[in-house]
Amino acid sequence: MRYVDYIGNLTRIAVEIVNGDDPSELRREMFRQHRIAEPDTTHLAQLLPALRAAVEAASQAGPIGPVNALLEQHPPLIRVDDHDGEGSPHLHFAPNAADAVSWLGRSCAAALAHVVCGDPAVTIGRCHATGCTRFYVDDSRNRTRRFCSNACASRTTVAAYRARHRATS
Repeated sequence: MRYVDYIGNLTRIAVEIVNGDDPSELRREMFRQHRIAEPDTTHLAQLLPALRAAVEAASQAGPIGPVNALLEQHPPLIRVDDHDGEGSPHLHFAPNAADAVSWLGRSCAAALAHVVCGDPAVTIGRCHATGCTRFYVDDSRNRTRRFCSNACASRTTVAAYRARHRATS
């Protein structure tokens, strides 16, 4: 696994948790690879306020305070791991088989710190659709994504079309 992929995957998991999405295949696979049990919502609620504030900050490329607060609450324990096989070592920010909230806190805090510092090229955005508060990871080539989903993009496009036609009628 390339390091940028690892940061991107952890960032996607942080965004997924903040958005309240059901666990994705990515999240299930990351938990399986790192021998982490899926946390229940009660335990996840402990992490959610600080994680939400850090994702919000990263979506704005700062302020750094919320990311630093998450790092202070869940300091990364950096180590090198090669669970992907011989010859593919990469950094981990929490030990395998740790409790889920600790692993998520440490891993997501480190990933979001990388994002807010602009390294590697992982970008978080907030949906521009009216009434939508969801975040997304922008992995488009030119980093111009504006919506969390096709549904929000379509709804916004249709609303703009109707508004233009009302104005000309």
